[in-house]
Amino acid sequence: MHTLDISRIKAVTIDLDDTLWPVWPTITRAEEVVAEWLRERAPATAAAYPDSRSLRRIRERIELERPELRADLSAMRRESIRAALIESGDDPALAEPAFDIFFAERQNVVLFEDALETLEFLASRYPLVAISNGNADLQRIGLGRFFKAALSAQGFGVGKPDARIFHAGAQQAGHAAQAVLHVGDDQRLDVEGALNAGMQTAWINMDARPWELEAKPHAEVTSLAQLCAILR
Repeated sequence: MHTLDISRIKAVTIDLDDTLWPVWPTITRAEEVVAEWLRERAPATAAAYPDSRSLRRIRERIELERPELRADLSAMRRESIRAALIESGDDPALAEPAFDIFFAERQNVVLFEDALETLEFLASRYPLVAISNGNADLQRIGLGRFFKAALSAQGFGVGKPDARIFHAGAQQAGHAAQAVLHVGDDQRLDVEGALNAGMQTAWINMDARPWELEAKPHAEVTSLAQLCAILR
């Protein structure tokens, strides 16, 4: 039973990773492409970091060492590659082209089966704005036509759950936060963040996860198609 007040909704903001597509298969594939690229150009680094798992470990280490980069996942990834190269005695200048390889593959997402229809539905009814802490590029992915604007933590300077990025999303949509519905999969970043910003929220829960926070979403759905059914 949802408590969503559909009459209040004048615009929609939406998360990207794990809301419109599963992110970790994409990231894993991009890391494997980088690992293969390094085998040809930085063999010592490739020997020390031969696969997705090892590349992800150094990225997690850099996140702990460089907390100032947490709002900029591109810089975090670039610096983790640079650290791997330096530690292995390879040319750190290779970090830039290696990141470019990663970033290009990172945009090669596989949408959830109902995502395209959902975007068409939402964009035909509301101004639609993306709000993401990730570094997906909607133009390169081919979804830019659905969105009035896209905000990222990297470009904006702070990410979810900070209320400022939600308020900026509402402003880009042309409405007050109280008139905006935010849609996302993360309980804290999406739902709690948007609630604290004054928005209504819809939680995308595709894996039957239990709700763990005190404040609750206005709607919980198991698919994007179910969200569309509620909003019709």
